[in-house]
Amino acid sequence: MTHAFPRTAFSPTPQAPQLPTMPTGWPIASYDSYAEAQRAVDHLADKDFPVQDVTIVGVDPLLVERVSARLTWGKVLLSGAMSGAWFGLFVGLLLSFFTPGAGLAPILIGLVSGVAFGMAFSAAGYAATRGRRDFVSHSQLVASRYDVLCQPRNAESGRDLLAQLAMSARGF
Repeated sequence: MTHAFPRTAFSPTPQAPQLPTMPTGWPIASYDSYAEAQRAVDHLADKDFPVQDVTIVGVDPLLVERVSARLTWGKVLLSGAMSGAWFGLFVGLLLSFFTPGAGLAPILIGLVSGVAFGMAFSAAGYAATRGRRDFVSHSQLVASRYDVLCQPRNAESGRDLLAQLAMSARGF
């Protein structure tokens, strides 16, 4: 029996655990931002370090919700009208392609219907909140610090390489 694809092509790799597991390794550096930790691991990769032994761990995670705008009935209805217009235009274009000689009528009907339904659905959703959420926000998961861990077999050399990076950043 022959196989078109090797058995390992679709099987999970041993480095990617299927269930959440605690990270292992020794801390070799700690940073205040994810960008700094990412830069450190990139530096290790540039130095041909075995980065498969490295893990970035966000410590003390926080859920940050950044408020971006006040929500009003006008904004809700305008947003609903715009998203409904796009969907209605799409449906109208599809109808016009499959209806020979229909002209612009299916496109206009789809556009007007989309606007009406978009406004109705967004108004219903906003009315359901009863004024308890009159703002738009975006959530983000951040950590207070980011530790770079490495398996013990390479931890010392990783720490040395990151110390060199820190020295070069300070101008020594």
